[in-house]
Amino acid sequence: MRIAVVTETWPPEINGVALTVRSLVQGLAALGHAIEVVRPRQGADGPSAPPGGVDHLLMPGAALPRYPELRFGLPAHRTLHRRWSAQRPDVLYIATEGPLGLTALGAARRLRIPVSTGFHTRFDDYARHYGFGFLTPIVYAYLRRFHNRADATLVPTVELAEFLAANRFRNVRLLRRGVDTRQFHPRHRDANLRSEWNLTEDDLAVIYIGRIAPEKNLDLAVRAFRAIQQRQPSARFVFVGDGPARRALAAAHPDFIFAGMRRDDDLARHYASGDLFLFPSLTETFGNVTLEALSSGVPVIAYDYGAAREHMRLADVGLCVARDDGDAFVRAAVAVADDPVRRHRMRDNARGAVEALNPSSVAASFAELLAGLTLRRAA
Repeated sequence: MRIAVVTETWPPEINGVALTVRSLVQGLAALGHAIEVVRPRQGADGPSAPPGGVDHLLMPGAALPRYPELRFGLPAHRTLHRRWSAQRPDVLYIATEGPLGLTALGAARRLRIPVSTGFHTRFDDYARHYGFGFLTPIVYAYLRRFHNRADATLVPTVELAEFLAANRFRNVRLLRRGVDTRQFHPRHRDANLRSEWNLTEDDLAVIYIGRIAPEKNLDLAVRAFRAIQQRQPSARFVFVGDGPARRALAAAHPDFIFAGMRRDDDLARHYASGDLFLFPSLTETFGNVTLEALSSGVPVIAYDYGAAREHMRLADVGLCVARDDGDAFVRAAVAVADDPVRRHRMRDNARGAVEALNPSSVAASFAELLAGLTLRRAA
């Protein structure tokens, strides 16, 4: 098939959407499909499209307000209509609901190209965390109208599929997420890195990896770590990533380690060198970092939804906590931190919970789903 993928985030931006979409694109290309990625131009882009066997159509974009390291695409209905009239894709996948994604959806509808969208981000929840809570109902209504114009909306968990279907989202389909278990592996544990953190092998490294931002509920992670630290004074809290809350968090907690953005094997090294992963976010559609931590052999404390509910509830690899129960989250973190035998057992079990989540099988399922849309439209 000839598949057009529209996304307003793409590496080197590091977030769950960018990395998930890149993995899907690479998987589709490996299966022999012709892929065109439509996305905003980034500072790292040269005058020509990036290599990799995938065509990139680079569009104008702008920095996201209050989050300048991320960009969104500007409306491009006329450009996309003209391009897809000349080189018609068999099917379209739209990963983001911004101005570029909206105009791509309009162009595809006018040209009668089958469209699938991905529900990757709870922007209705984000509005509340960035001081625009009064807009939450409007944002949610926009998301529903956007996705209901597509032939299918893809979600990563049964829980999210049921929630959207109950809230009048139509044609919701399940596409499970994968994790690169070759990259994220306990063998990347690095004693030298732990030494840089002033930790011995017997000390406790508590880690958080992801955006350092208000919607991630990091105050609770801090509270949990301080409770651990009261019992284990040598424990250290390591943050990997960046975001708008980093400066204030670093100023308030000068004993924390901020490793900044890490990529590829260096990122895998930071994961595997931790002992306990705290993930208190309540705004995820999935939470890719949960799978990456487990694949790295690191027990996880998370709320009981998204990736944690799908892959942790029936496995002894960490603890799932009832949603929005901060006290229970703190107790769970302290309980696992205080019990090295239990923690090591969870570490040994962690990879087994995710080893079957092969990205190539996810890409094959994705291609099959897109092919089904083209057949349905043809019929």
